[in-house]
Amino acid sequence: MKRLLIPLAAAGLSAALLAQPSSAAPDWVTDNLMPKPADAYSTAKFWLGANGAALRKATQYNWDAKNVSKLVATQSKDGAPDGKPGLTAPTGTPKPTASKNVNLPKTIGKVFFVDHAGRYRWCSATSIQARNRNLVATAGHCVYETGKDVYAKWIFVPGYYQGKAPWGVYVGAYAFTSYDLDTYDDYDGDFAFVAVHNGFSLVAEQAEGKQVLKSEFDKFDGKKDVKSTELKDIPGGKTAEQQYKEGLDKYGPNGGFRADNVTSKDAAGGNFEDSVPTVDEVEVTEGQYAAAPAANENPALWKNGDKGATKNTALTEAQYKQKLDEKAQGKVLGKVWKDNLGDYWLTQYYVVQWYKVSSSTKYFHDAYFIFPDNAKAKDMGRLGDVVGGQGFAWNQPRGQKVTVFGYPAAPHPDGDKPYTGVTPKWCSGTTGTKTYQVNTFRVEEHQVLKCSMTPGADGGPWLMKYDNGKRTGYVNGVTSMFHDQDGNDRIDFISSAYFDGEVADVYNKANYAETKSIVGPNGELLD
Repeated sequence: MKRLLIPLAAAGLSAALLAQPSSAAPDWVTDNLMPKPADAYSTAKFWLGANGAALRKATQYNWDAKNVSKLVATQSKDGAPDGKPGLTAPTGTPKPTASKNVNLPKTIGKVFFVDHAGRYRWCSATSIQARNRNLVATAGHCVYETGKDVYAKWIFVPGYYQGKAPWGVYVGAYAFTSYDLDTYDDYDGDFAFVAVHNGFSLVAEQAEGKQVLKSEFDKFDGKKDVKSTELKDIPGGKTAEQQYKEGLDKYGPNGGFRADNVTSKDAAGGNFEDSVPTVDEVEVTEGQYAAAPAANENPALWKNGDKGATKNTALTEAQYKQKLDEKAQGKVLGKVWKDNLGDYWLTQYYVVQWYKVSSSTKYFHDAYFIFPDNAKAKDMGRLGDVVGGQGFAWNQPRGQKVTVFGYPAAPHPDGDKPYTGVTPKWCSGTTGTKTYQVNTFRVEEHQVLKCSMTPGADGGPWLMKYDNGKRTGYVNGVTSMFHDQDGNDRIDFISSAYFDGEVADVYNKANYAETKSIVGPNGELLD
């Protein structure tokens, strides 16, 4: 994997963080996502085009919920902080509010990307405070694909909801993660910071409908419409069939000319002796049913109006009252009644109706219209200026009270699916005081929280000292893994990498990455 170095300012969080022996293994790596404005521009349009069709098509990161791991508590000395605790203060744009409920921070959202198989995926994330107001914090596995490279077309959408990007999309320029995650798939380093370009949005200016061939219509993902017209014989002129054949010869299968075999049922009295008829039962009122002649045991001798079946349906009391109202309005033909035992019923009555089925060929012309978006690109500004940025905390004592946000979507291992991934959810509690390990992911010192959020919440922030009025706190972890501790096939714990001095070192490098606007004041692409 090719590595690069981003020009960084000489200043950092602290001299201690920057200092390391020349022989020591590096703590961090960085990769290009889309540093060039032209690539970022095309990526933003890819996700926003066709009214956000690609955003809606995406599914949560493909974690196997049937193979969740179990945590093992340890008392390892490696779980101790590797230096002094530190804090970087948040910035926030919302006005303080008073609420007994948890107020969702404006900083949270989803990251979207395309994996090596071409699938559209997403995880959770948050804007985090940075010198250039351009940084996103998420899980490392939501940026780096195992055994591969960084994901393609990576963006952050704060406040995402049902294909909408209310504050624009922010295209990833540079990704920063731990050396151990990138090199060894070690989930003790399952975190990433991504420097993003200025926000990008499309101001839609809907065009008039444009008539196109069927082939172009089928490929178009945006708004489109079909207008069907039945071809009729022209008195003294061409028949419908002739018009159809001429259109087909001239325009081919893409021209919209088609012939359909249409069937119809013609009701008539008595039996049909010259063709094979079909028989239906038609619902009538109780009085009409009572007046109908009894049905003959031989269906071949049935006549129109013979008694058919009756159907009894049990009702709840609420349904009974509703059906009585509908009966009074003439919307119910059957009998709504209450028996001697106090049970409620709807009785429906049916009589026999014979039909003769006939078929004919009819000819149609389908006109295909598409409505392209003449959307104009708009620069939304720096991420931190638009939605604010959470603070950052490292080397904090375990046992911290945190509030965790994310977009859970996957089912539990038992198949129950309580979340949709459409709206963000939250958990609040105190992290465990011990370190935890998961051998299959090389985890030795994760921090844990009792929480039932499922995958899709991957990458969501663990906010220490969360201020519900200001909607800000300090990112002290990001959701990495999901666990079933009691063995009931339900996720009951989530875990995060412990944010120590090495994490702060990676953050420090990302903190000084410089990004830029990708469009100018008139929507033009910048160099």
